[in-house]
Order: sequence, then C-alpha cells, then structure tokens
Amino acid sequence: MKRKKSLIGRFLPYYKPHLKLFTIDMTCAFVIAVINLVYPLITRQIIQTFVPEKLLTPMLVSLALLFVIYAVKALLNYVLQYWGHVVGTRMQADMRKQLFLHLEKLPFSFFDEHKTGSIMSRLTNDLFDISELAHHGPEDVFLSLITIAGSFVFLALINLPLTLILFACIPPIVLVIVFSRKRMNKAFRLAREKQATINAGIESAISGMRVSRAYHAEPHETEKFEIENQAMVQARSGQYKVMGEFHSSMQFLLDLLYFAVLLAGGLFFYHGTIDVADFTTYILYISTLITPIRTLTNIYEQIQSGMTGFQRFTEIIDLEPEPEAENALHVGKLKGEISFEKVSFRYKSTDSMTGEVISDFSMHIPAGKTVALVGPSGGGKTTICHLIPRFYEIDEGRIAIDGHDIRELSRYSLRDNIAIVQQDVFLFNGTVKENIAYGNFEASDEEIVQAAKRANIHDYILTLPNGYETNVGERGVKLSGGQKQRISIARAFLKNPPILILDEATSALDNATELQIQESLSSLSEGRTTLVVAHRLSTVKNADEILVVTKDGVVEQGTHEELIAQNGLYKTLYEYQFKNL
Repeated sequence: MKRKKSLIGRFLPYYKPHLKLFTIDMTCAFVIAVINLVYPLITRQIIQTFVPEKLLTPMLVSLALLFVIYAVKALLNYVLQYWGHVVGTRMQADMRKQLFLHLEKLPFSFFDEHKTGSIMSRLTNDLFDISELAHHGPEDVFLSLITIAGSFVFLALINLPLTLILFACIPPIVLVIVFSRKRMNKAFRLAREKQATINAGIESAISGMRVSRAYHAEPHETEKFEIENQAMVQARSGQYKVMGEFHSSMQFLLDLLYFAVLLAGGLFFYHGTIDVADFTTYILYISTLITPIRTLTNIYEQIQSGMTGFQRFTEIIDLEPEPEAENALHVGKLKGEISFEKVSFRYKSTDSMTGEVISDFSMHIPAGKTVALVGPSGGGKTTICHLIPRFYEIDEGRIAIDGHDIRELSRYSLRDNIAIVQQDVFLFNGTVKENIAYGNFEASDEEIVQAAKRANIHDYILTLPNGYETNVGERGVKLSGGQKQRISIARAFLKNPPILILDEATSALDNATELQIQESLSSLSEGRTTLVVAHRLSTVKNADEILVVTKDGVVEQGTHEELIAQNGLYKTLYEYQFKNL
C-alpha cells in the first residue's frame, strides 16, 4: 500500500520549478542573519576597546563598516521582499493552474454538490495565503533559526552560565506553540469554511439580483446575507480569540527573557563575573534573539493559515477525475446510431436529488433520424440527454454509439461528436465571436460568420455597436433569450457534429421567437442524429419517432399520427396543450 505523503512533503515539490530564485532568496536571508549577529560584536568592540582607549580612527573605521553593512542589508531586504514574493506568486500561479485543470476533469456530480463561490474561494483566497506562506515561511524560519543558533554561540562565548539561564526560558515558549497548534488549526479551518460560504452566498445573490428585485425579495436576501455574515463574524472572532491568547502568552514569555537577563545579569555584574561592555553586548544580543523568536511566533499564524489553505487545495486535487478506459478508443466522425440497453441510473448527490431516475431504460435511435422525448416532468428526459456525453456514469446497462460502448471511447472523442442546445443557454463574458467559436476554436472568421448566418443571427450581430466583437456581458445578459439561443445554435453549426441534443431548446421563448428559432433548429437537425426533449408538443410533430417517457420508462412510442391514434397519454397531453386554441 502506497504511503500517503504529509502536507509538507506534498508542498515542497512546488518549489522545484523556482529553485534558482528560491536559493537566491534563502542566501539573502542567511547573509542578513549573519549581519544581525555581527552588529553586536562591532558594538562590543567599540564600547570595550575603542571608546575607553580613545582610538578614534579604528572607531570611525568600525562605524563606516557598520554603515556599509546596513546598506548591504537594505539591498538584501529589497531582494527578499521583491523576488521572494515573486517566488510565492509563481508557486500560487502553478497551483491555481493545477487546480483549474483538475476542476475541468472532475465529474459533474462534484459541481452539483459544491457552490461556485466556495470553489472560487479555494482558487483565490486559499491560494493567496499559500503563496504568502511559500515566501515568508522558509525565509523567516531559516533566518530566525540561524539567528537563534548564532546568538547562542556568541552569548555562550561571552558568559556561558548566563546563556544557559537565558535559554532555559525558551522551552516554555515552544510548549505554548505546540499546545496552541490544534486549537489554531481548527479555528483557521472554520474561518476558511465560513469565508467560502459567504463567498458562495454573495455570488448567488449577485447572479440572482434581477429575480430578487422582481419579487421584492431584497429583505429576504439581506436576511440570508446577514446570517452568513454573522456566522463569519463568529468564526473570525473565535479565530482571533485563539490568536489573542497565543500572542499574549508569547509576549509575556518574551518579556520574561528580558526580565531573566536583567535579573541574572545584574547579579553577575554585582559579583564581578561580567563587565559593562559584555553586559551591554548581552542586552543587544537579547534584542537580536527576541526578534527571530517573535518572527517565529508571527509566522506560526501564517503557517496555520497557509497550511489550512493547502489542505483545502489538496482535498480537491485528491478527488478522482472522470474515469477513462485504460485503452480508450479515439474515433473520428461517428455515424450517430444511439442505443440505450436496459440502462439504470440514480444521482449520487448528498442533497435531495437522489433516488433512481431511470430504470431498465431502452431506446434506439437510427443514425440520421430525429427522436423526441416527451412526457411529464420527472421522467428523466434531461438525465437521458446528460448520459449520452457521459456527464454522469450509468449504474447498470449499456449506452452505445455505432455499436461502441461509450465507456470504451475517450471522453474527448465522444463529446467531439455531440452538440447540445439547451433551454438555459450559457454565454461566457466575452465577445459574440468568442462565444460562437466555442463550437470550433480553429474556425476562420468566414466560418464563424457562415455559422451565424445559418442560425439566422448574422444580420442582428451587424447591428451591434462592434458587430462580432461586441461583448455580451456576464452570462449574455446584454442579449435577449432568443438572441442567446441563436448564438448557441451557431455554435452547434460551427461544431458540425453527427449527434445533436436539443434539451427544451425553445421552451423559454415566446411563440413568435420559437417559430423563428425552430426554423434554425430544423436546418441544424438535417442529416444528424437528433434527440429532442420538449414539453411543447408542437415542436416535435415532425420527428421520425416520439417516445413518451414517464417514471415507468417508455410507455408509448411512434410517430405523431400513430400516437394520436393510440388514444393514450400522448394524445391527452397534446389535446391539453391545444384545447384553448
């Protein structure tokens, strides 16, 4: 059994691509630590020798050397602050890219169960704290340990008994850090989760702003936000309470270091075992020693925040991507014959969308034919559409295209042969041209224009301020429903696949717009295997075959005329829709 790496073991490899820059950063930190140790020695020499003996020239030379050291230290600090942060930022970019690429491979069930705002929080807030840790963590810890070790050596050379008394005060500081670790980790993780929750709530509220205003739901949304906001306040308050206890304890213990040195050093001086110069140097080294201890105290908070973020990062990275057959077939253009053979499926969500959606379902669509699925809501029609491109994995049975089990095909190869036009059209925040080009990113401008013409949207695009370069806004908010639908149809024309899935493609449109869109869809369906899901039965009258699907499976099938003659559920639905016409 392969042993799972620790978080630190998984974190360290991200330094490898930036090892040269990281080495420069750590070298600068080492030199700064040495400089911090040299300063008290020069001061001791000045107080102990040059001043009492009135050696002006050596004193001025020492002061000049001290000035040069400070100038070098300033330059090194610039490198630390600038290039050190660049290392962290580049590592953050590497992780963000890895996380984004992994998200694109996760099953659709992951997105069913996770809010967009929560995922965004992991891509932004968590990774920012990780980048800060990547920069400050090793640098500050390394610099601090070198300074503490060096201080011990120089202090021991000055007065070993006093040094042992001083360092005997350090173990309690270590114990406070160790005992605070679990509490801080728990508090930081809770704050992270609440941050993700409030991000998700804000994202949802902003996306649904038109709906909430249309229904005068502003007070309701405000109340929901305030609940999440207060939960965030409580989580942060708990985090800051633990931090307050930690920092106050650490500050008290650091003050005790001064107290111990002043008490013991004063007694040593009183008994003549230490002189003024050594005692002064000792006090200077205490400041040098306390600075890295305080840095380690502060960096501990950053380590907790960064490692909590990295843990949330690895939780997603560790999720299994969509499964792919070991020797997946890469087929070219398929003919489009689709078969469902005793297929059963249920959603695996932890929410309410559970239970068996389709059971023992069978269906056959000959290549180039149009088959429509109609029937009451909840029968699994949309689910059937999602199973063909393997958005979800079936539990039992087999789905085949041209005789190939779709689980044996590569996902890219399978989905390259399918285009989907849905009721809820999603347009990306970009230009009209970019959104059409999703059908084929290698298409020329002429091919994009031709696709738009075939979707009957070209003339309208030319009336826009910047034509094909006009921005459509987030989710295509600047366009009407019919215009967005035509752009999605243009995408499908540009992709030119053998299989077309129309999932309630016109149900959200008015009758006039629906008739216009229907012409484009009819043109798009020519020569392709087309699966149509529709509640408006007028849109499926010309289908080669119509399947009436309920929770019990396919209860009727045939052409429009045959189903009307059967005098069953289809005829009841049809007459109900047209009874007032």
